Amino acid sequence: MQDLPHLYSVAATAMPEGDMGLTSDGVESIASAPPAEFGGPGDRWSPETLLAGAVAGCFILSFRAISRASKLAWTSLTCQCEATLERKDGGTRFTRFVIDATLDVPAGTNEERAHGILQRAEASCLITNSMSGATELRAIVRNAA
Repeated sequence: MQDLPHLYSVAATAMPEGDMGLTSDGVESIASAPPAEFGGPGDRWSPETLLAGAVAGCFILSFRAISRASKLAWTSLTCQCEATLERKDGGTRFTRFVIDATLDVPAGTNEERAHGILQRAEASCLITNSMSGATELRAIVRNAA
């Protein structure tokens, strides 16, 4: 890992109507639009879905790093993030992020230890640690048959 601080730069470009383009050096550009809930088409990544995706992705990458350091063998991790946007405290903001994670591990793996590493990943996710909304982890560990 590089020394901190890190700087991440994204540019957004839009016309009065249509998609917004999101670009960052070295990665593929993506089209973004408002979600259906805000009158958008609902078929593009929106800032709201990108935020939920950032939570899910950060959780998985945090788990990957912690499990590697802990020498926990695993075969797959699926993560679904549900982000709740509501009116609260005089404004609209994300108030909750629920992470449903399913971890598949080799037969004989200590499930309690695996759960602990999942919890450490949730606690160390820099995206959720940077936001004010509450985070809840609902994890399932499945031993291979």
